[in-house]
Formats: sequence, C-alpha cells, structure tokens
Amino acid sequence: MIEVKGLTKYYGDVKAIEDVTFTVEKGEVVGFLGPNGAGKTTTMRILTAYLAPTSGTAKVAGYDVFYDSLEVRKRIGYLPETVPLYPEMSVRSYLEFMAHIRGVEKVKSRVQEVMEICNVDDVADSRIGKLSKGYRQRVGLAQALLHNPEVLILDEPTIGLDPKQIIEVRELIKRLGEDHTILLSTHILPEASQTCERVLIINEGRLVAEDTPQRLTARLEGGERVFLQVGRPSPEVVTKLKEIPGIIAVDDKGQGRYEILCKTGEDRRPEIARVAVEGGWELLELRLEAMSLEEIFLRLTTKEVEDAGHA
Repeated sequence: MIEVKGLTKYYGDVKAIEDVTFTVEKGEVVGFLGPNGAGKTTTMRILTAYLAPTSGTAKVAGYDVFYDSLEVRKRIGYLPETVPLYPEMSVRSYLEFMAHIRGVEKVKSRVQEVMEICNVDDVADSRIGKLSKGYRQRVGLAQALLHNPEVLILDEPTIGLDPKQIIEVRELIKRLGEDHTILLSTHILPEASQTCERVLIINEGRLVAEDTPQRLTARLEGGERVFLQVGRPSPEVVTKLKEIPGIIAVDDKGQGRYEILCKTGEDRRPEIARVAVEGGWELLELRLEAMSLEEIFLRLTTKEVEDAGHA
C-alpha cells in the first residue's frame, strides 16, 4: 500500500533523509519513530505529495507521489502535526466545507458519519476555536477521513494532549486501523508500542531498524529476559541459576531480585521455579521481561551515532 525505495531529500546542502526504504502493507498500522529532526515529517510530506524527493521513489496505493500526485491525494488522509482548522467555523460547517472540496457525495450524511466515528458529534455546532486540543485533534482526524481514504498518514497525532486525551486518540487510531492502512509518526515511544503492529526507527535521516518490538528485542539482546524475585536471597542463588541449561547470564539486582538472560526460544521458567522451590528461596515473582521500546530506540540510535563518530 505504501512503497518507498531509496528516498533522499536535501534542502540545499542540508540532508534531511537519505536512502530511506520501507513498505507498509494493506491493513497495517506502522509506527514511524525518531527524535525531533530525524526526518519523519520530511518523509511524510513526500508521501502526501507535498514535497518532491531529491532522489528515490515513493508509491501510495500503487501511484507514484511525483508523477501521479493527484491520484495519491485522492487515496490518502493526512493529519499534519499542526492541524489545519478554521477556528471561526463550527465543526459541522468546517467538515462540510472540506467534504465539498474533496468531492464527497452525500456530504451531510458522510459528515455525520465521520463525526460519530471520531466522537465529535456532541460538539458539531460548536466553534472550533472554543474546543479543547483533544477535540481539535479529533476534528483533524475527521477531516482526514471524509473521503474514506485507503491510507492514513498521521504526524504526531497526540502531541500536546493530556493523558486522557492521548488514550482517547489512541483508541480511535486502533479502531481506524481495522479498515485503513496507517503510518503513524511519533517521538513518544509508548505511542507506538501500544498502537502499532510494526515500527520503523529513523535517526539522522537514515532508517536504522524495521521490525516488531518483540523481534527487535530478540535481535538486540540475543536472548530473552526473565525477572525473578525471592524472599530468601543467598549467594547460592546466582550459582544455581547459572547451572540451568539455556541460561546465558544472571544479574543480581539486590534485595532478592534477579535478571536472567536465557537463549532465544527457550522458556526456562519451569526449571527456574523448580530450583527456587527446592532451594527454599521463597519464590515471590517469576515473569518474562521484554525490553521496552525506549531501550530498543536508545540502543539503536546511540549505536548509530557512535558508529558515525568512529567512521
């Protein structure tokens, strides 16, 4: 549904993105992650036919963003970081105005439908300028949905929202992902881990990783982590755990807490539990512990910066 190959963009002598390549399949919700200035917005502006690339190609729904930009625009709904709203208009009049511009048939019924989808029908006749930021963000999503696009491109959709509003917008995006292909940019990492099936990580204009958070964890760690807590810690705990086949390392965190690294694909929890019970350690907690998306992101981007410094 989205196909990007070797995408590069320069602003004069300044490189914004370089050789970016990825795909987003039909029906996927993919997170596009990176720090501020990494190249997320530039990439999205190219995908929405707002900017032309310096080199490389990008296709949306089979159409080239440079040569078939009008066809691309018919098939995407775009929510930029700063939502383009008219504060003096009511929600309903604004959406009807946008629907006419986009050539939507049955304008009134479609506007009512998207207002209900985005939970803004209760403020349909309120002036946009009087709405909270959370409501304005949902109105922005509603305008992106008016023409029922195949692809949604959302740039920082929850930026500036309070925790309650963030949860509401996340739930809305999940529901929209059932019927649309979504590329969602953010620098807020929990956003992607709670909303997206797959993540793309960009740093200094280059794509440094592309996978599910789970597979990125396995790739970076070379194993799976298990958290163990016991009520009766002793020096023999580390020794006994290291004797279990498949355990790579044991880190004593103090106060009866241990982090255990096991070989990928080998769940050693039953064996760990048996050893703990036999040793009289008073087992309190035993669980798999995945690397957080924050840890993955920092390790990947830090590695990229260090590699560049040694080049």
